[in-house]
Amino acid sequence: MTPARRMTFAQIADDLAARIRSGEYPPHTKLPSNRELADLYSVSMGTMGKVHVVLRERGLTYGIPGAGVFVEGPDDQGS
Repeated sequence: MTPARRMTFAQIADDLAARIRSGEYPPHTKLPSNRELADLYSVSMGTMGKVHVVLRERGLTYGIPGAGVFVEGPDDQGS
């Protein structure tokens, strides 16, 4: 059996975006911590930082310093 290939930050961003769009992570909910997501996807914290940049650029998330990363609501996009 071959080991599972590690996902790139772009693939992880696409996966999380799909989870957000499906409602798995509803608007205004906090995403799991960077450490939890890094463990889930078996990647470094630096990779997760890149993922969050992509999600923010896509208008899907926003960060609150000291509180975490949250899913944008439909009324928040473009603000």
